[in-house]
Parts: sequence; structure tokens; C-alpha cells
Amino acid sequence: MAVVVWIVEGTWPACVDAARAHATADTGIVLLHVTPADVPGAAHGAFAGLLGRGHPERDPGTRVEHLAAASARDLLQAAADRLGLPCTRVERTGRVEREVVAEAEGCELLILARDGDRTHLGPHSLGPAGRFVVDHAPCPVLLVWPEAPPVPPAMPPPPPPRP
Repeated sequence: MAVVVWIVEGTWPACVDAARAHATADTGIVLLHVTPADVPGAAHGAFAGLLGRGHPERDPGTRVEHLAAASARDLLQAAADRLGLPCTRVERTGRVEREVVAEAEGCELLILARDGDRTHLGPHSLGPAGRFVVDHAPCPVLLVWPEAPPVPPAMPPPPPPRP
């Protein structure tokens, strides 16, 4: 059995705890972190367009790439330490939601946390990336709350009967 755990800043502990709770002795666990490609790209573009003609050695995009890679490694190490089980760490760069779906190809379970408005129950508790992953995942998905779910004041009323 292969389980992919999407590691995201701020929500990863709940995903790791869910993986530990659902893992068996023969489970292959993959901790996945995806760095968005647009952040270093924006720094490269701003420097080239506004400041850096003729001075590529001063391009801050390269520094942003190195900082992002170091942050991803640290986050994956913290997740592996919390998991306490053998696992594989995967770092990807690109369109986050597409990279997560691609990594989930062929796995038996994908674990991710809600990434939207977590103060209310309902569809808005998934942000655009989480919604895309849930809608396009090629495997079963375990969707976890990164903290205790909000207590609803009451269940919404049912829709009115159709005439």
C-alpha cells in the first residue's frame, strides 16, 4: 500500500498524524512538499525587467529558489520526525495542485488538509488548490481538519420542496 501525504506549511501535523493512524506495517508512506514555481519566477522577472539588465549575478530569484528548497527540506524533515515511521520524502516544484495529483498517480490513498476557510463547515473550507486535488485525485482521498473542526450553530435548513 502506498500513501501520499501532502505536506503544507501550517497544516502538515494533522496530515502526518492521520498517516500514522492509518498506516500499517507494509504501508509505503511518501511525504510530499510542492514549492510553487511562480514565486522564484516573479523574483527573476522583476529583477530582469526592472533592475537587472546585465547583472545576472545579482538576481534575487536564485536566492529565493535556494531559500524555498531549504524550507521544503526542513519541513519534510520535521514531518518525517513526527511520523516516526520509514518514509520517502519528495520535493517537487511547479503548479502545486497539478504536482500533487501527479504524485498521487498509482497510490492507494492521498492525505491532505483543508486549505480554505477553516472557521466554517462547508465547501469554502477547501481553497482552490485543495478543491482541484480532491476533484482530480486518481485515488481515494482522506481530507482532514488541521485543527478541531468548527462547531456549527445548527445544521443548515433543508432546501424547500420542489413544486
